[in-house]
Amino acid sequence: MQKKSGGFTLVEVVVSTGIILMLGLIVMQVYWLIISQTAYYREQSVVVSLADQYMEIARNLPYSEVGTLSGNPHGNLADSVNPITATVNGTSYQIYYVVNYIDDPADGTVLAGTDAAPNDYKQVKLYVKNVRTSFTNNFLTSIVPLGLEGLASGGALSIKVFNAVGQPVSGATIRIQNSTLNPVIDLTRLSDAGGNWVEVGLPNSASSYHITVTKNGYSFDQTYAPTQYNPNPTKGDATISNGQITQISFSIDLLSNLTFNVQNQTCGPITSVPLNITGSKLIGMPDILKFNNVYFSDSNGQILLNNVEWDTYVPTLNSSTLMIYGTSPTQQATILPGTNATFSLILGPKTTNSLLVIVKDASTSNVIEGANVTLTGSNPSTDISQITGGSMWSQQDWSGGPLTLPGSAGNYASSSTFTSESFDTGTSASSYTTIAWQPTSQNPATTLKFQIAINNDDTTWNFIGPDGTENTYYTVPGTTISAANNNARYIRYKAFLSTTDSTQTPVLTSININYVSGCFTPGQVMFAGLGAGSNYQVAVSAEGYTTQTITGINISGYNTLQVLMSQ
Repeated sequence: MQKKSGGFTLVEVVVSTGIILMLGLIVMQVYWLIISQTAYYREQSVVVSLADQYMEIARNLPYSEVGTLSGNPHGNLADSVNPITATVNGTSYQIYYVVNYIDDPADGTVLAGTDAAPNDYKQVKLYVKNVRTSFTNNFLTSIVPLGLEGLASGGALSIKVFNAVGQPVSGATIRIQNSTLNPVIDLTRLSDAGGNWVEVGLPNSASSYHITVTKNGYSFDQTYAPTQYNPNPTKGDATISNGQITQISFSIDLLSNLTFNVQNQTCGPITSVPLNITGSKLIGMPDILKFNNVYFSDSNGQILLNNVEWDTYVPTLNSSTLMIYGTSPTQQATILPGTNATFSLILGPKTTNSLLVIVKDASTSNVIEGANVTLTGSNPSTDISQITGGSMWSQQDWSGGPLTLPGSAGNYASSSTFTSESFDTGTSASSYTTIAWQPTSQNPATTLKFQIAINNDDTTWNFIGPDGTENTYYTVPGTTISAANNNARYIRYKAFLSTTDSTQTPVLTSININYVSGCFTPGQVMFAGLGAGSNYQVAVSAEGYTTQTITGINISGYNTLQVLMSQ
C-alpha cells in the first residue's frame, strides 16, 4: 500500500495565495478608509474651530462696523480681495467675509413698495478656504441692530433683470462699481427667482454707480458714464441719495447666431465685400448704437456673427463696384433670442442710377410674390415690367380663425396636432430658410411647436425638427430650418399644441415659411441702369390686391421704394 505524501498541491497553493491577497486588499482598503475619514473629520474640526473663532469676531463688533473692506456695507472685516491667512497643523487657510443688508418681509419689502427702510439687519457669510485643495466651507449668521432701522446714512438700489418678453431672469450676475468713493465699491450679486436684487445702505453718490448685468450664454446690459464718444447715454450710471431708493431695469436674453451670405445673381459667393452692419438699440442720444461694426465677407462669401443679442440688424454695402439687387429676408434681419438665422444679399454690378422696389401686404407686412411691377418714364423714355420673385409661404386662417386646441375656455383638450395642406414652390431647387409665427410667446401653461416635411412627389411626408430628426421641434419663432429640408418642391408643416391647464390654449394667428428658389429675392425687383429723372412712375398689380400707382418718383443714385398693397 502506497503512503500519501504530505504538503499541498499547486492548485491549493494558488487558491490559498489568492485568498490571502484578497484579505490583504480588504484590510488595506479598510485602513485607507479609516485614514481618509480621520483626515476628513480632523479637517472639519479645524474648519469649524476657525469658523467659530472668526464668526465670534463679527458678532462682537459694533453693528455700524459690521461690513467688509471693499464691500457694502463697509467695515473692517476681511473680504475675498484681502483675506486673513491662518495656518493650522501645517495647512494654510484663507478666511474672509461677505456682508449684505437683508430686507425682511416681516415689515414689508422695498420691491412691494411697503418698506421705505429696507436695511432691516445684516447677514454675514464667513468663508474658510483650504489653500492647498481650494475646498471652501461657508457659514451664515444674522446680526440685528439694537435700535430702529433707517436709511438716513445711505440709499438703496433696486435692480430688476428681465428677458426680451419681460419675464424675470434669475441667476444673473450683477456687478455694482463706484470708483469715486473711498474705499471704492465693487460688489457682485445674483438676481433672485423674480429677477430682482436690492442693495441697501449704499453711500450717497451722484451718477457714479456703474452697473453691469451678465449671465453665461446671455447678452449683457449696463449703465454708461458720459464719454466723448457717448456724451448723452440713454442709461447713465446710477445716483444714490440718502434715504432714497433708486430703481433700474436691465434686459438680457439668450445669444443668437446670424450668418450673412453675400452672393452674385447666380448664387455664387462673393469674397472680401465690406458691409457695415448696425443694430437698432441705442446706448446714447441721438444716434449712438450699441452694435455698429464693419465686416468683410470670407472665402465662402459669408460674414458670421456668433453670439449676438436679439435685435434688428441692417447691412449697408460699402462698395464702388457692386450694389444690392435684393435681400432675403427683406432689407433687415430681425433676430429673436436663442436662434440661428441667415440673411442673404444678392449683389450685382453698380450702376449710376437704379431703383429697388419692395412689394408688401399693407396689413401683414408680408412680401407679395408674383406681383407685376411696371416702371415708366418719359424723360428719359422708360417702360420696363418685372415680376417679384417668390420666397414666402404664409397662412393666417384656419377654418375661420386662429388655430387653437379643441374645446372652449375651461374645457380645452390637453393636446392636439394639425397638419397643413402641402404647398407647391414650383421647383425642386427650392431651399427653405426660416420658420416664424405669431404670437411669438404663449401662456406658460401651454406649448406650441412645429415639425416640417418636404418631398418632390407630394406623397411621402416625413416630419422632422431642427436637428433633422423626428425627435426635435421648432419652438422659437425665426429659427433656421434644418438643411435636411432643402432641394424639394413640396412642403408641409405639422403643429403640436398642448396645455397643462384646461382653461388655457396655445394660439396660432399666422405662420410664415421662407424659402429661396434659385437666387430670387422675396417681393423685390431691381431696375438697374436707369437715367436720372424726376418724372418716373411705378404701377404694381397683384391678384387679390388693389393696383397701386406711385407718380413723380425722383431717380438719382441708388433708390429704394416700398409699395404697400391693400387686399
